[in-house]
Amino acid sequence: MSLTLKKARTIIRKAMEAGVERGLKPLSVVVLDGGGHVIAFERGDGASPGRFAIAHGKAYGTVMLGLAGRAQLARAEAQPSFMAAINGVFGGQVVPVPGGVLVRDARGKVLGAVGVTGDTSDNDAEAALAGIAAAGLAGEA
Repeated sequence: MSLTLKKARTIIRKAMEAGVERGLKPLSVVVLDGGGHVIAFERGDGASPGRFAIAHGKAYGTVMLGLAGRAQLARAEAQPSFMAAINGVFGGQVVPVPGGVLVRDARGKVLGAVGVTGDTSDNDAEAALAGIAAAGLAGEA
């Protein structure tokens, strides 16, 4: 199984809907494949233009490290020099906070990652999880 464009669009649509239903600030959502390449992205009405880079950074670090955003944040707090080095390796593209969510199939295989930004990092992660679940996949925040 792979993370298809159809599933990526479902994840984005449902994550955005979850944000509206919960009264969150305008969200931006990116879906990456297992190699860190963008499948799809949307920036919600009213979201600032820099949100692509933030959403991408959350998802990119997640898929490249195989660590969800919450685990990356814990690692950054415990070992800031390690995460700084990792960010150097990846050209400053890693944003190690919640909102970067691994996408797994039913067997647990990583298919890619979702990055959501716009509200608090924890709310971003919850919106991502809602979108992933709606696509029939498992998320790890």
